[in-house]
Amino acid sequence: MGLLALGGGGYFFADLFFGARDSLDEAEVLTEVFPEEESRPLPAETGSTTILLLGSDTRDGIGETLASAEGDRSDVIVVIRISGNREHVTAMSIMRDMWVEIPGHGENKVNSALALGGVPLTVQTVENLLDTRIDHVAVLDFEGFAAITDVLGGVTVTNERAFTPVTLPGTRFPQGEITLNGEEALAYVRERMAFASGDFQRVRNQQAYVKGLAAKILDTNVIADSGRIKALFEAVSPYFARDEALTADLIIRIGGSLRNVTSEDIMFFTMPNLGTGTRGGQSVAVVDFDEVEVIKGLLSDDRLHDYEFELAR
Repeated sequence: MGLLALGGGGYFFADLFFGARDSLDEAEVLTEVFPEEESRPLPAETGSTTILLLGSDTRDGIGETLASAEGDRSDVIVVIRISGNREHVTAMSIMRDMWVEIPGHGENKVNSALALGGVPLTVQTVENLLDTRIDHVAVLDFEGFAAITDVLGGVTVTNERAFTPVTLPGTRFPQGEITLNGEEALAYVRERMAFASGDFQRVRNQQAYVKGLAAKILDTNVIADSGRIKALFEAVSPYFARDEALTADLIIRIGGSLRNVTSEDIMFFTMPNLGTGTRGGQSVAVVDFDEVEVIKGLLSDDRLHDYEFELAR
């Protein structure tokens, strides 16, 4: 019944994604995802959807790492906000070494929440930090990047800084526009040792990859090809886990509601920081809490996509 609300364009998207439904629903389900309800922010009244994307580079497979959660740390933490009017998608990376309050455990690096209390504590940490409710959680193993890239026939990124990846000897990524195959994409999003700024540049490269990925998927030659869409989800499902409510039908509805969004309507940025510092003998990223207050206000007003504009003021 929910699909009826999509209108004519929604039926088009539904037809495309129905073939991928089995793959989506076969992705591993995270059974313990959210903290106790009394500790959480209220649901948004704007119709927006907020998804927490966690990524792992453990190379052990999704079922043995983040899906089982405790004891591991998340290498990628991204808050994705889909605006209530479905005209904007904004993705904010939270650097894994950002020094924040972990509920019940004092201050620590944000990625330690997974080891200390699994996905529920990670969700609670992010919700407390941003005063925003997380509606859904998705987990992706880095190996999934390679699978997605190869199915799409390569992903073109705008590479900010030339480098030679430690994980792929003999390969060099020049500055500027480059097209990556699956093996290269995996090396591209993993690399941090090649940069003096370490994880700061790695996060920027990951954002460049996801921006290129979104542009490729939204290209009419891909989005109109039901066979490629099905192959895309079949390729990523072994590396993907989700909360129980993030079903294939819901993903179909979200896809239909975003039918007018282009890659230019998708914004990427990193949660503001004041550079590196030392806390408890650890090298950490220092959160710019003044700017976080700005972000909290924009999230509350469902205007996170205006963040750069707010900074310019």
